[in-house]
Amino acid sequence: MKQTPLSKFLYLSIAAAVVTILLKFYAYHVTGSVGFMSDALESFVNLFAAVFGLVMLHISQRPADEGHEYGHSKAEYFSSAMEGALILIAALSIIRSAIPRIIEPKPLENLNTGLLFSLLASLVNLVVGLILIKNGKEKRSLLLEADGRHLMTDVWTSVGVIAGIVIVKFTGWLMIDPVIAILVAINILYTGYKLISRSASGLMDATIPEEDLRKIRVYLDSLQEKQIEYHSLMTRTAGQRKFISLHLLVPGEWTVKQGHDWADDVEETIIGLFDEPVTVSTHIEPVGDPSSMKDIGIVRREIIID
Repeated sequence: MKQTPLSKFLYLSIAAAVVTILLKFYAYHVTGSVGFMSDALESFVNLFAAVFGLVMLHISQRPADEGHEYGHSKAEYFSSAMEGALILIAALSIIRSAIPRIIEPKPLENLNTGLLFSLLASLVNLVVGLILIKNGKEKRSLLLEADGRHLMTDVWTSVGVIAGIVIVKFTGWLMIDPVIAILVAINILYTGYKLISRSASGLMDATIPEEDLRKIRVYLDSLQEKQIEYHSLMTRTAGQRKFISLHLLVPGEWTVKQGHDWADDVEETIIGLFDEPVTVSTHIEPVGDPSSMKDIGIVRREIIID
């Protein structure tokens, strides 16, 4: 299967997950800390999420076909939603593991070694997470950004766990270990919720960001001096691709070719406003004709069903 430009970042995420699993489980093995154990379990979630994301990425970048004429770009939202769900599961697993240690604290061993390996794992996740988020934003990939944010939640988990272990080391308060783990888990729950919310918004055909809409409107408004108006500007986002449709109102005396040439020019100009893939559809109508105002919006005719 041909490797996509984004897939190399997910391979990097998979490699980071494998490395951190080994480091964190060794930290848990030598210390017996529930915090380290919970941290290691979340890295397993990272690994699964990265592999699942790689599969969804390949699906999302398949070309349009007879059964999917608008392409497969929405597959990214499934990956992001799954990753959010896995984050929630990881957080609940941390809480479940921590509660028994609050009730019955257990002594921890080899804390210096455990802290060192946990810190190394955190640095790996921090570097890879920042790379994924940066490239996810630049390439408008929700899948890549979601995976990066997942890694960053893992970093915060590790920071909380490390802080708890340091406190235990200097105070002997064994209960701090599971309490810190629970507090970090609550923060992770919120991150998972945000990922699922964004995915749901995308699957519900959310409009493109307001700053992108503003660029389109500024250009379309500039056409008024050429006696070209517009309405029914509608947009939606599907993964990296933006879909934009609008009605162009041109002088009624224009020929079909004149209107078609202007529509082509408008479509190409709007596409040129963005770096990511954009599909633009226009519909030509005569300006000043009352019938041109009957189909503003998504519903061309209102159908009443008794």
